[in-house]
Amino acid sequence: MTTKNVVVLDYGFGNVRSAERALARAGAEVEITRDYDRAMNADGLLVPGVGAFASCMAGLKEARGDWIIGRRLSGGRPVMGICVGMQVLFERGIEHGVESEGLDQWPGTVGPLKAEVVPHMGWNTVQASAGSRLFQGVDPEERFYFVHSYAVHDWTLEVTNPAIRAPHVSWSTYGEPFVAAVENGALWATQFHPEKSGDAGAQLLTNWIETL
Repeated sequence: MTTKNVVVLDYGFGNVRSAERALARAGAEVEITRDYDRAMNADGLLVPGVGAFASCMAGLKEARGDWIIGRRLSGGRPVMGICVGMQVLFERGIEHGVESEGLDQWPGTVGPLKAEVVPHMGWNTVQASAGSRLFQGVDPEERFYFVHSYAVHDWTLEVTNPAIRAPHVSWSTYGEPFVAAVENGALWATQFHPEKSGDAGAQLLTNWIETL
């Protein structure tokens, strides 16, 4: 089996070294870069994200990450987002009453978690979508590491064409249900951090790499 090359997009807002180590452990050849050609030509592109939605979007645009992600997806080239790297894939984000535009790959709004204590920081289970490739081989009782104060609470994308496979949407609960992971064609994403989720997270990354 040929080793797959994965670029971790370095736009200033992600745990790139943790992602690099986890992807290497999962068997990928990994490069951290914002170089347009290298990011475009890699087998897979990983988009991490830490911090505020608006700041991550600004960093992505400065690094031409919005173009890279859009161009890769238009050609069916795999992209995976993590944490805020997942959130910015949605239409918009609202933080402290301020609305910011996202990449609009999926409809929906990222809003505050409604829980007694935020951020949601620590280990939690995920209710994986039936038939999920991402969670293949992972025990349903496994826990994954989350750090976030905002999430998507409603999945609104409707697939009406029977020739198009409906996305797999997996959920978790903290105060209320929220989207924990999505598999939608070439675009996959997790709200939690697989690179910080031990063996279960390593299995998820291996599953993704095997699809590249």
